Amino acid sequence: MVFDFIKAENATAVIKLESEGKGRKHPKFRFFDSHGNYIFEVHYGDAATNALQRGLWTNTKNVIPYFNSATNGWIDYSDNTILVKLFSYALVSTAKGHHEALNCLLEDIKEEKTNMNGL
Repeated sequence: MVFDFIKAENATAVIKLESEGKGRKHPKFRFFDSHGNYIFEVHYGDAATNALQRGLWTNTKNVIPYFNSATNGWIDYSDNTILVKLFSYALVSTAKGHHEALNCLLEDIKEEKTNMNGL
């Protein structure tokens, strides 16, 4: 999924600052459209804050109109929670983990092709 920031920026009507609280040490800005619908938020932090905790955040399922499919709809991410989980783990795993996962996927593809040819 690719976030259409230009579309989100154009739709933004209200920006709210949320200061510290709810376990947060740093402020965040929440962006809303003219109907009060949440679009995205930006988290800030200092050098001690994990880099993955800073930056632009959104809840994909609540703002589908602001996303485009990188596969042009070939893969429906909303119904494929296993694929989404796979991507999220891949982002924080090591190169060794990537290599092992790739080998498993290639073996699965090979098996699937064999099954399809046998029909």
